[in-house]
Amino acid sequence: MLKISDIDVVIDELLPEIIKTRQVLHAHPELSLKEYKTSAFIRAQLSKLDVEVLPPFLSTDVVALLSGKKNGKNVTLRADMDALPIKEENTFPYRSGNKGVMHACGHDGHTAMLLGAAIILEKFKDHLDGSVRFVFQPGEEVVAAGKELIEKGILRDPKPIAVLALHGWPGCPTGTICSKSGDLMAAADFFKIKITGKGGHGSNSDQQNNPIVIASKIVNGLTTIPEMEFSADDSVVISITKFVGGTASNIIPNEVIIEGSTRYFAESAGKRIPDLFRKVLETECKHTEIKYELKYDRPYIATVNDPEIINGCKSITKQFIGESAWADIHDPVMSSEDFSYYINGNPGGMFFLGMGVESAGLHTNAYDFNDKAIMNGMKFLVISTFFFLNKNIFHHGNQ
Repeated sequence: MLKISDIDVVIDELLPEIIKTRQVLHAHPELSLKEYKTSAFIRAQLSKLDVEVLPPFLSTDVVALLSGKKNGKNVTLRADMDALPIKEENTFPYRSGNKGVMHACGHDGHTAMLLGAAIILEKFKDHLDGSVRFVFQPGEEVVAAGKELIEKGILRDPKPIAVLALHGWPGCPTGTICSKSGDLMAAADFFKIKITGKGGHGSNSDQQNNPIVIASKIVNGLTTIPEMEFSADDSVVISITKFVGGTASNIIPNEVIIEGSTRYFAESAGKRIPDLFRKVLETECKHTEIKYELKYDRPYIATVNDPEIINGCKSITKQFIGESAWADIHDPVMSSEDFSYYINGNPGGMFFLGMGVESAGLHTNAYDFNDKAIMNGMKFLVISTFFFLNKNIFHHGNQ
């Protein structure tokens, strides 16, 4: 009979190796869909285990299947592995060796913990009433490659009864598992608007169609959409993040580029926004010779957690990791995740793993995944897998 103490012993023995793996990954970050060395490293590690490593569905993804003593039920665990185009300012020995690229979102930690979970679960595979799928996903940042992987059918056979993922989260106490039922993370759309007018010398503004003036009005119109068209409960956020036009103080440019993002939770709200953008653009450009082009992409849907999955994970976390190891999240966050596609039609949940209240923020040049959280992260993935496949394998007194 498997005991929690058996798992704890293996975690304690494995922890130094997984921390080293995390730091190796941190030192060798790769951008989205260019994770060639990262995926090769993962495949090499998995080749040491009794798992079936599948051919790539895209090019740099790694998907492996661990079979237990019974067929049928499946739990899928997912980690992202791409880095960001940020110059790291940390000075520790394992800082990024890839200039201008760093693991500023903790995907090195996510990947290392999933490798650790694979090693532990393979060791106890004869206790598994089903299979475990390990997904090491490329391209989470910006390109939302998770959507394409799901469309390629990575979850079809076997279909999972639970899909789980961890994300390191600054501000939460170190090693704490944090989540909530329902909406956890927002949907995200990205837009690019090209405003084309007639440029010329700044002294002859009456002879030009200044795109900067119209673009400024457009920015004002777009940013008032949440207030004018939606209620506060809709939680619509429109952010202008790029405004580029002109090269000199005495030259009116021919064009201006506006870029930004839109975030929301309800699909009904998201569907309305592109037409509201076009309404603003038409209003500001009519009766002028200014032209516009709108590119509007919708790569990220909202991450909506299954209540039964969350409640089950909350219960076993408090019971087998510790009462203080779980923290309820009360309000959803406006950041986005393509893990949303994994649990769109499948029971599952995204969980935040506390990086500490003093941690640098995500997507900053000082961020570093907190190795002190790895032990709880690995244990959470392992005991959650057993819980959904075996249910009562860890009964009271079996610790």
